[in-house]
Amino acid sequence: MPAPHRIDTHHHILPPKWLAEERERILADAQAIPAEQLLAWSPTGAVEAMDEAGTATAIMSVSTPGVWFGDVDQAKRLARECNEYGAQMCRDHKGRFGMFAALPFVDVDSSLREIEYALDVLKLDGVGLMTSYGDVWPGNPKFAPIFDELNRRKSVVYFHPTSPTCCTHLIPGISVATIEFPTDSTRCIVDLLYSGTLSRCADLRFIFSHGGGTLPMLAGRVAGSLERSFASAAAARVPKGAMYEFAKLFYDVTSVTNPVAMAALTAMAPVTQLLLGSDYPFWGIDIFAKQLQKLNLTPDQIAAIERGNALKLFPKFA
Repeated sequence: MPAPHRIDTHHHILPPKWLAEERERILADAQAIPAEQLLAWSPTGAVEAMDEAGTATAIMSVSTPGVWFGDVDQAKRLARECNEYGAQMCRDHKGRFGMFAALPFVDVDSSLREIEYALDVLKLDGVGLMTSYGDVWPGNPKFAPIFDELNRRKSVVYFHPTSPTCCTHLIPGISVATIEFPTDSTRCIVDLLYSGTLSRCADLRFIFSHGGGTLPMLAGRVAGSLERSFASAAAARVPKGAMYEFAKLFYDVTSVTNPVAMAALTAMAPVTQLLLGSDYPFWGIDIFAKQLQKLNLTPDQIAAIERGNALKLFPKFA
């Protein structure tokens, strides 16, 4: 059994009250994952899996569909329940867990209050957001107060992909996780770019799941489009250019630990911006860590992805 050393920044929990309240929608979003696999999740089981895989610390988050189901009061209640549950896990297993706070994101005032409670009272490690909410993406100007407050705090903001209302089950027999999840990550990043959020909130540390989705393949196209419209309002909001902004984001390597995807990702962002992720319990906790060892990376680069880069964001786990 390897000595625990890895830091897993893409690690999910299933708080019982959250799961009980929206069980059918949560399990439906899990796509092909057997329900019994998810329903068997427990904090004890997570720690045991981490020990077996050599994971020292996991930064927890609530997976898709998050806490927004169209009702503000419900979103506020579920966010608070998830955050308090995660905070208790952090206390019960000191040093083994961190937590990205859930927010009732669509309601800005409630989100600002939850940020204050989650970061100042519960002492969580950042916030976790979905890449879209219905058919609204985070770069929408109405969400600017949330990002401005998080930027003031120099917070870590973790994004997990989901499927927007517009683009669910477009092709029969193909799960939304296969195409729409990585596509929506790209929509989210480009929306934050064009809105000026990435440039304006320069002190925020953004983490995007699954290597930024399809962004590595489209980054040059996005950058070129922005350059061709340099006099436009969008270009003026990105004074250092798209590629500069893409290179400073953080990306977890969940599902991109294969030669083709990793080559594209590392052509866009340096290895210093890559983080280990497992997507547990939706995937085995050490699948991507094992695949990482087979890539054309040096031992120092692997060590940085597995632990060193995460410590720049979460030094308390050193």
